Amino acid sequence: MKTTGFIARRYLFSKKHISLISTLTIISITGVTIGTALLIVVLSVFNGFFEVIKDILLTNDPDIRIESAEGKAFRYQQQVQGNEDGNMINYTEGMMPGLDEIPEVRAAEPFVTGKALLVYKQRRNRVVTIKGIQPANYKELNNLEESITSGAFDLGVQDRMPGLLMSEQLMNELGVQVGERIVLLSAEGMRKSLTQFSLPRTYQFEIRGGYSLTQIIDDAPVYVDLEAGQRLFDFRNTVSGIDVRLTDSDLAAAVKDTMHSKLGDNYKISTWYDLQRPLYDVMYLEKWGSYIILMIIVIVAVLNIIGSLTMIVIQKNRDIGVLLTMGYTPSDIKKIFVKQGLYIGLIGCVLGGGLGLLISWLQQTYGLIKLSSAFIISAYPVSIEVLDVSIVLAGSLLLCLAASWYPAKRAALVEPADAVRFE
Repeated sequence: MKTTGFIARRYLFSKKHISLISTLTIISITGVTIGTALLIVVLSVFNGFFEVIKDILLTNDPDIRIESAEGKAFRYQQQVQGNEDGNMINYTEGMMPGLDEIPEVRAAEPFVTGKALLVYKQRRNRVVTIKGIQPANYKELNNLEESITSGAFDLGVQDRMPGLLMSEQLMNELGVQVGERIVLLSAEGMRKSLTQFSLPRTYQFEIRGGYSLTQIIDDAPVYVDLEAGQRLFDFRNTVSGIDVRLTDSDLAAAVKDTMHSKLGDNYKISTWYDLQRPLYDVMYLEKWGSYIILMIIVIVAVLNIIGSLTMIVIQKNRDIGVLLTMGYTPSDIKKIFVKQGLYIGLIGCVLGGGLGLLISWLQQTYGLIKLSSAFIISAYPVSIEVLDVSIVLAGSLLLCLAASWYPAKRAALVEPADAVRFE
């Protein structure tokens, strides 16, 4: 039985004194350890920030949004029916046969949205995003009602005046307060006034409340009642889309495929990722860009592996010749040095993986490294993903194996007669 693994371990670790080769080996293992640990920590921090941003965006974005694939709006007729989990869900008539068969759907609510000119006392104008909702059921989609900081969550008609909700930031910029009245004019209304040579039709609203939600992007919507929004944008029994909340947002991609097969091509179905794709794509690009850059640390360690193994080949030239005369094949000699690279990689990956996971766990549990008090969270967020850890460990190990290829090939080319003669 040929003990290639035993010989590889002796060449690496059974040193009677500290030599240049053993020093290079230690440096190689240290480099792999540090590089692997840093990669795991950095990727875990990127995952943590991704989860924070995702949670913030999902306070306003739905898990899935259904829109018309052919125009701005589609006809909506409300019907209510419970799904398999007993949740009561609003549907447009054409969607009823499909959505009520999907158990992951927790809530579905129609909305209208569009741009409008907001006018306050004829001297302060602002183009804002209007979103018409059904306030009684909207709490199933997000926590808007819990985010009211002034006034009340009230979009109903009082004294023939409909209400609206506005973000506190916009209220401060316009200098308005709860109870004051503003005027809204839609882009469609302005277009009609120009083409029909008539005065634009405006709608008055009363500010009933202000809300405050953590916003990653600007343009917080102004909320009005669904029917008021339909009148404002002249939708006439149509809606811009339907927002859907699932039992688990991670199921959005799978549920999207299910919905598409049931509803057909007349509807455009977007997941929470699709709604903010540019932002999420940039975060993924930064994450894997950092992975590639930090792999340079491992590559430097790999260069040390090439140097140390090549020096072992030169130093053990006579031993290689003896092994070949004893019956070892060039393939066996090659395995000896490949296994040396494997052992260096395994030791570095185990130590680096353990160190990286330990640091990530400590940060996740105790928040050791703090962030500025002005940030939305107090410490660097961390989220450890098994797939990321596997990619890091596999990448480091493969680089170590690749580094052993040249020394192993050189060792396999040694001629036994020449090696014994010139030693």
